[in-house]
Amino acid sequence: MALFAGAAGAADTAASFTLPPLPYAANALEPAIDAQTMTLHHDKHHQAYVDNLNGKIKDFPALQGAKIETVMAQVSKYDAAVRNNGGGHYNHSLFWTIMAPVNKGGKPGAALQKRIAQDFKSQDEMVKQFSEMAGKNFGSGWTWLIVKPDGKLAITNTPNQDNPLMDVVQEKGTPILALDTWEHAYYLKYQNKRPEYVKAFWSVVNWNEVTKRYDQAAK
Repeated sequence: MALFAGAAGAADTAASFTLPPLPYAANALEPAIDAQTMTLHHDKHHQAYVDNLNGKIKDFPALQGAKIETVMAQVSKYDAAVRNNGGGHYNHSLFWTIMAPVNKGGKPGAALQKRIAQDFKSQDEMVKQFSEMAGKNFGSGWTWLIVKPDGKLAITNTPNQDNPLMDVVQEKGTPILALDTWEHAYYLKYQNKRPEYVKAFWSVVNWNEVTKRYDQAAK
């Protein structure tokens, strides 16, 4: 089951993949994420990944009409451009949904809270470990909270636009929380101070969405 739309209608033969709209206004996550960064990140960076991915359909007809999750799970069948741009599309599509305006994101649901306590002892400890991992993610990449095949939670980093759905990564699982640690995600506001960006991120986490994704992955 796709957790967000990865393809346009079957009649759209020119482009299978579309840029999802932000689920909030560009300034809705301030002060954690400023409107200018959000606009550039969504309208320019993400749009470029979508455009480039659609540009590969002529080389790989199987991409036409494919769900982006399916592409990720079989990404070894494709070239580096599909891996990078497909990953960029999937990663950002998820990223927008797991954020919400300050104090609007709720809290982890009961089952997720229980799982966090089992695997990390507490939510505070999970946040600490996740933040430390994000700080250690060298260069450009992503930090993830995933549900592993055995049902346990894990925190993992991936480089560039890789993600844990890909069949080429070492630690696989279903992402339920993601943080973009590319500099373009935070540099206008935070410059080189990634730890400040990571700290601010927790104020806009949409735990309602993270919980929904956990419940679906844990079935």
